[in-house]
This record gives sequence, structure tokens and C-alpha cells, in this order.
Amino acid sequence: MLAGRSVLSRAMEPFCTHTAISAVQPVRNPDDAALFEDAACGLKYHTPVNGGATRQISVRAGLEALADDPPDIVLIHDAARAFVTRAVISRAIDAALTTGAAIPVIPVTDTVKLIGDGGSVEATPSRAHLRIAQTPQAFAFGAILDAHRRAAHEGRDDFTDDSALAEWAGLTVATFEGDAANMKLTTPEDFAREEARLGAALGDIRTGTGYDVHALTDGDHLMLCGVRVPFTKAFLAHSDGDVGLHAIVDAILGALADGDIGSHFPPSDPKWKGAASDQFLAHAMDLVKQRGGRVANLEVTMICEAPKIGPLRDAMRTRIAEITGLPVSRIAVKATTSERLGFTGRQEGIAATASATIRLPWEQPLDQSSAVSGSN
Repeated sequence: MLAGRSVLSRAMEPFCTHTAISAVQPVRNPDDAALFEDAACGLKYHTPVNGGATRQISVRAGLEALADDPPDIVLIHDAARAFVTRAVISRAIDAALTTGAAIPVIPVTDTVKLIGDGGSVEATPSRAHLRIAQTPQAFAFGAILDAHRRAAHEGRDDFTDDSALAEWAGLTVATFEGDAANMKLTTPEDFAREEARLGAALGDIRTGTGYDVHALTDGDHLMLCGVRVPFTKAFLAHSDGDVGLHAIVDAILGALADGDIGSHFPPSDPKWKGAASDQFLAHAMDLVKQRGGRVANLEVTMICEAPKIGPLRDAMRTRIAEITGLPVSRIAVKATTSERLGFTGRQEGIAATASATIRLPWEQPLDQSSAVSGSN
């Protein structure tokens, strides 16, 4: 995760939403199927295929999955490059249509040394002819598939990128302008650096508040902050009546300026009759992620004479953390009474208030330089 969003989602989304791309074909380890589904939630893509022991084997598996209905061109991208832009994708499409094989590159700014087996410098290549290769690498589909099949037939599986394989197969590989921000996430230091950069970018700090109340009726339990609490009464509500989670949802929606819980889950809709409120909170969290933001803190206060919230506080915090994916340290659950005054004092109902602090990217005007290509 980076700033509350998976690396995979960041890498896939620009391709999934690019108007010139007809399909996205993921390749993943079958052991990671559940992790993939969660990380790519909300994106549109072809059914994933299983990869192999090397990058080259995995890429060929993805190409073969497209072979029955082949596209004109294909872009091959590393999921570890989480910051690819639509502008780079558009340049890749244009380059492939023009040349048949092209890769994004950026200049080398550091001096590069060729080191011998003994650790001594053997040569200092001129930077003028050195470039750092990136992805997406773009090819005419038939040509790169044939190159991969030939390499597999000849037992070559040691190519570190598709352009090297294409060169071996005799293709001329052109270059186009890459992006210095489009670097691969490899080391823990890479993640720490990007987490800090993204955190600084999320400078639009917002706070929302929420309130909910439900009457009590005869029953044997209450749902409070996602926890089933044995009790002598139950909520009189359309859903499960979890006032704690409802207040939190409203607080998040308030911070997003995106209506309230009733506008997203109208009580008039029979679909939500008796519904568990954890799905309401999960929906609110998804809305934050879709805006490129993250939740910094959630706080909820229960207002009731009974049941006693103190002994349940840690269980409630843990359950909210499970639903939201937040650390427990960012979740507060409190409780108070109304000194036996009003409907909560008479135990006719339970109320809850909540606050949510979220961080969003500053909204910027559309960068005209990133307009997408109209190529098919």
C-alpha cells in the first residue's frame, strides 16, 4: 500500500481508464488471487492468467491469453511502476503504431562505471548514449508474440525486458520520451520515499461530522460499531441500526462533501432491509480511495445509559479497523450518558456522534499535456 492505495491499483488504473485501450490483461501468481482481487477492486480488466517463474514466461502467458482475439498493438507494463501517466501511455500507443516496437526512456544523469570482477573500474561509458528503459513497452502484437514463442522454443528465458527479447529476435526497437516519476518500486527505501511524497501531496485536509439515532424495541441484541452486543432490546431500524457505524459513514461522506448515508443507501429501498452496516462503511472508504485520498482518523462517541461501552471499546475499535483497513491507533471509540435526561436517558433509543479526518489531493485543472490519444 502507498498512501492508502495499493501499488497494483495505481499501476493498472491509468490503463483501465484510457480511452484508446480496449482491454487490460493481468498476469499474476495463482497463490495471490485473493490479494489481486482486493487490490484491483473497482477496475475493469480481463480474467487474470497465471504467470510463471520468470518475467518472460509471465509476459508470454499474457500474450497467449490475447492471441485468440489479437489486438493491433500491445503495451507491456510492470505492475511495480505505480506512477505511469496517461501521457506516457498515449506516447507508447503512438510510437507502436508508427514503429512497431518502442520503449520509453529517460536520460542517465549520474556517471556510470563499468566494474570488473575484482571490483575495479574498467570503463566509464559516455552518458550521451545511455538511457534508462521503462515500461510500458509497446509492440505490434503479432511481432512480439512471435518473438516470445521463438525464445521459448529455443530455451531462452533470461531476457530482463521485452525490448531485449525483441532485439534478439531481430526487431528494431525505437524509443520515446519516458517520465522520471515512472520508476519501479523495488527497495524498502523506494516505498518510504514515495509514501512521504504522496503524504505531502495529500494536502487537502478535511473534517466531517456525523450523527445517528435509533429507537429501541424488544429484542435480544444490538449491533454497535460492528460488534454484536447481547442486550434486552434491539434497534428499530431499516438496516441493522448500527448507530456507531452510521455516524462514522456520515462523517466520512461529510468530509467528502458527498451527501449523507440516506442518499447513498435510501431507507425506502428494500435492498437495505436488515442490511449489515459494515458494507455502508466499506462503501464510504471506497469513495475516499476513488478520490485518491486516505482516512487519517475516525472517532465515534456512543450516547446511552446501557449497554456499557467501556468493556467493548477495544473490540469495537478492532472491528472498525477490520472494515476500514486502518490501524487501530487511528480509531477512537468513546461513550457518555445523558445523565438520565431525554430519550437516551429513558433508554428509549441510542445516539452516536462521529468525526472523520481525511486527506485528499489538491484538485488541479486538467493538464492539457496529458490528453489521451484517439488511436484504436
